[in-house]
Amino acid sequence: MKIIKRKTGRFVALCSVFGLLWTASAQASRDTLNEEQKQPVDLVIALDVSSSMSGLIDSAKQRLWDIVNELAQANPQPDLRMAILTYGNPAYGEQSGFVRIDMPFTRDLDTINQTLFSFNTNGGDEYVARVIHRSLTELDWSDDPDALKILFVAGNEEADQDPEMSVGFVSKVAANSGVVVNTIYCGGENDAIVAGWQEFSTLTNGLFASINQDVAAVANIATPMDDQLVDLNKELNETYVAFGQDGETHKANQVEQDQNSEKMSAPSIASRTLTKIGALYDNAKWDLVDALESGTPVANIKTEDLPEPMQTMNADERKDYVEDLAVRRQEISARIQEIGERRDNYIDAERARLSGDADAGLDSAIIGGVRELAERKGFEFENQPEG
Repeated sequence: MKIIKRKTGRFVALCSVFGLLWTASAQASRDTLNEEQKQPVDLVIALDVSSSMSGLIDSAKQRLWDIVNELAQANPQPDLRMAILTYGNPAYGEQSGFVRIDMPFTRDLDTINQTLFSFNTNGGDEYVARVIHRSLTELDWSDDPDALKILFVAGNEEADQDPEMSVGFVSKVAANSGVVVNTIYCGGENDAIVAGWQEFSTLTNGLFASINQDVAAVANIATPMDDQLVDLNKELNETYVAFGQDGETHKANQVEQDQNSEKMSAPSIASRTLTKIGALYDNAKWDLVDALESGTPVANIKTEDLPEPMQTMNADERKDYVEDLAVRRQEISARIQEIGERRDNYIDAERARLSGDADAGLDSAIIGGVRELAERKGFEFENQPEG
C-alpha cells in the first residue's frame, strides 16, 4: 500500500497487522487517495549522448530515484508521467536532427530506468533546439490547465547550433504549449557559450544551471543504513504477485532494475528502495497488491490471468492470500520508512560537512528546479530541500 510520505511526519498505518482488519484498512487507504486530488506533472528529460557525455548518463542512472523521491513529497500528490529523449548521436540520422524519443510519457518508473540503462554515447551534432521542438510537438503532453509541464535539457555544446531552428522560435512554441524549458549546461558557469543555454530558459520562465556532469559518483554518500535497505528491498519484492499476460515480464524488469541500481552504487539502490514504498511507484497494472489498493477486487481478475498457485484457490482463499501479502508489504514498508529517515539525517549531516567542497550535479539541478517550479504551480513541500 502506498500510504507513506517520507519526511513529512504524517505517516499513518492504515493497515493493521491483523488480517481481519485488512479489508477496512484497504478501503480507508483507497478513500484517502481518492480524497487527495492528484495534480498532473509531466516531466521530460533530454540528454546529450555524444561521446563526451558518459558522466551525464551515469549521473541520470544513479540519481533518478532521488528526483522521484523529491516529487513524492509534494502536496497535492503528483500524477507523475516521465519521458526521455536523447540527442547528439549520429546513428539517429540527420533527418531526425540526431534526436530520438527513447520513451514517451509513462508512469512506469521501472521502464524509465530500463531506458536510461540502454544508452550508449557516440559523437555527433548536438541540436538543442531540435530535441526541445520534438519533445514539444511529438509527445502527448497533458491538456489539464493545472498540469505542471517541465522539460530539462542537458548538454555541453552550443545551445544555438541547430541550422534549422532558432532559440527564439522553439521558445515561442514552448511558451504557447505551457511548457517550461530548463537548461542544464555541463561546464563552467563562466564559459563563453553559457549565454545560449540561459536564453532558452529565460524565454520560457525556466531555470538555468551549470553542473559538473561527472559529479554523480563523488556525490553519492554511502551510509550504514544502505545494506539494511538492500535486504529489505528483497523482502519487499517477495510481496509482489504478477498477474496478466505481461505480469511476469514486468516483475522480471523490476528485479532487473534493482540489479542495475545495485551495480551502480549502494546509495542508488537504497534510494530506489525508498521510491518503491512511495505513492509514485504504482504497479497496479501487473501486481495484485497494488491492483487491490487501486480498487480492483481480486475476484474481478480472470482465473487464467492469475499466477498458477492461485488458480486452484477458491475466491476466499485468493482474497486472503493477496490481503496477507498486502499486510506484509505494509510492515516492510514501515521498516524501510524508519530506516530511510535515519539515512536522510545521516546524508544531510554529511552534505553539510562537505558543502564547501561539493560541485552541483544533475540531481541537484533537477531536484532544485522541480521543487521551485512545482511551488510556483501550487505544490507544497513540507521538508527542507536537501543540499
